[in-house]
Amino acid sequence: MKKLVLTGGGSAGHVTGNIALLPKLTQAGWAIEYIGSHDGIEQEIIAETGLPYHGIAVGKLRRYFDLKNFKDPFRVLQGTLQAYRLLRRIKPKAVFSKGGFVAVPVVVAAWLNRIPVIIHESDLTPGLANKLSVPFATKVCVTFPETLQHLDPQKAVHTGSPIRHEILEGNADRGRAFCGFTKSKPVILAMGGSLGSVKINDALRANLDTLLKRFQIVHLCGKGNLDPALEGRSGYKQFEYVSGELSDLFAMTDLFISRAGSNAIFEFLALKKPHLLIPLSRAASRGDQILNARSFEKQGYSHVLFEEDLTTETLLDAVNETYDNQDQYIAAMNQSTTGSAVELIFNLIQRAAKK
Repeated sequence: MKKLVLTGGGSAGHVTGNIALLPKLTQAGWAIEYIGSHDGIEQEIIAETGLPYHGIAVGKLRRYFDLKNFKDPFRVLQGTLQAYRLLRRIKPKAVFSKGGFVAVPVVVAAWLNRIPVIIHESDLTPGLANKLSVPFATKVCVTFPETLQHLDPQKAVHTGSPIRHEILEGNADRGRAFCGFTKSKPVILAMGGSLGSVKINDALRANLDTLLKRFQIVHLCGKGNLDPALEGRSGYKQFEYVSGELSDLFAMTDLFISRAGSNAIFEFLALKKPHLLIPLSRAASRGDQILNARSFEKQGYSHVLFEEDLTTETLLDAVNETYDNQDQYIAAMNQSTTGSAVELIFNLIQRAAKK
């Protein structure tokens, strides 16, 4: 049986792309195992799939001064040695990496074992982990066509973002039943990424009285961010995180409020649903979400509200503007020529494994 190792972690976005490939891979007879960190979010998410999971040491590589910068290179080396031994034992035909710092030791270890590596870059410009991984990769899949200019044309392939097929198969009635909602009002789904966003949470909750006159709201607020005072509020349902029911929630949603991680925005594009993007600021990130959001805004898919401009008032105005003009956003998304990233990536893995 053909074996494949998947890797990636640090955020949900570095895992969901891997999960999107699973149905196609298992149908083709691949036996799949996962290498991640010992305590990252990837371990929790992968546990739900039933895949064999192997944890390794991880060191974060920072662009800024931190005393941990002196210790973490040794953890990266330790993780590389652990991944090297794991790959020698598993003997996969290929490795597929979705990025994040846990992926760097796995990619290097695969190269040392002469195992072909396919990596996927989610954002418009490559992150540091993928920049370090590119020299060891056989092929580099990119989400945005603009990313090709940053990479070796012999390696780079524009595939788009792999979308979980179940996201497109939700049931709106089940979603409303799960939340206790009715068909009488449209639904907003607000989320701030896998860890939540305090700024989005606060601005949304400050507008609840006004928004609930027009909308019902399901709020994925992140771990530790539930507000007990809002439990039982009519038309408002809050969760730290939703997994199995997510596709049903997406099916019932009429408008998304979200960060601008590439996995999320390409799911909105696939669903053809209007969305308001609030990308992470440069103060809190390397600016990749800003570039993602601007690309979608330029193509007419998204309304964008930058975090620096986020207030109670601007959020309310942006929500109403996006919903009132939803037809033009949907029309633009219907013109998208984005193909099946899952199929393209699957074919690259198959070809790499034959070599």
